[in-house]
This record gives sequence, structure tokens and C-alpha cells, in this order.
Amino acid sequence: MVSEQTVTSAQIWDWLEAVPDPEIPVISVVDLGIIRYVDVDSELVKVTITPTYSGCPAMSVIAMDIETELSKRGVSNLQLETKIAPAWTTDWLSEKGRARLEEYGIAPPQAAGGPERCPHCQSVKVDKVSQFGSTPCKAQWRCQDCLEPFDYFKCI
Repeated sequence: MVSEQTVTSAQIWDWLEAVPDPEIPVISVVDLGIIRYVDVDSELVKVTITPTYSGCPAMSVIAMDIETELSKRGVSNLQLETKIAPAWTTDWLSEKGRARLEEYGIAPPQAAGGPERCPHCQSVKVDKVSQFGSTPCKAQWRCQDCLEPFDYFKCI
């Protein structure tokens, strides 16, 4: 049984909004776009996730956090499936997620391959410091005006 009450896939999606990304806690796994599918039947809740990249070290924590959140909500029979194809892309980030990244001080991905402005002061005068940032999916940049360093979420 899924729970005492019948749950819907819409409820599961809503509940998963409460699961933060462990590396960027201001964005949910839903807004990050790694929750691909939710399927609910009378016996099972199946959640399909796609890592931001195939070697993402946070996936085990994310899986545990999903299990914990849904268990708190009464889901007793959960199947988590990881799919790596199609590969995750920054196109799957929600608009809310992009806004939260910027509010947190991380420039959201841009098709042009670099941030369009500093997430701290909004200046367009920015320089790449390093292709490698605090995690493999980010690069390190610096604003020429406010002089603050910031992460840029790379396009994938």
C-alpha cells in the first residue's frame, strides 16, 4: 500500500518540492529538474531521477532525502529509479530555480556560456577566474565592479 490515503502524483510532486539539493539548499530537487517522472498506483510510488552529471556525489543523499520526505508523508512502498539518458541539462531548471540560484549568489546558466551579470550587484562587468568552481557543475567568476567572487552554474 502507498499509504492509508490515496495519494496522487501531483501530491508527490508537491511533497518533493520540500527536498532541497544538498549542494545548493535554496533550490529543490524539483526546481533543479532532476525529478523526471512520478508514477503512482495502488501498490507503489515510483520516482525517476536523473543526476546533473553521471558521477554526481550528491545522488545518494538526494535519494535518501526523497525516501525520508515521502516516508514522513505516509508513502510506505517507494521505488527510486535513476536514469542517465537522456542526460540532465540546465534547460530542465525551472524559472523559480533560476531565480533562487541568483538570489543565493550563483549566476544561473546562460546559453552564451557565461553569466550575463553579477548575482550580487547586477553589473555586466564579469570575468572568469576558473572553469572549476565549488562543485563540478559550477565555474568561478568575479565581478569587476563589486569585486565579489561568485559561482556560475555551467550550461550542460
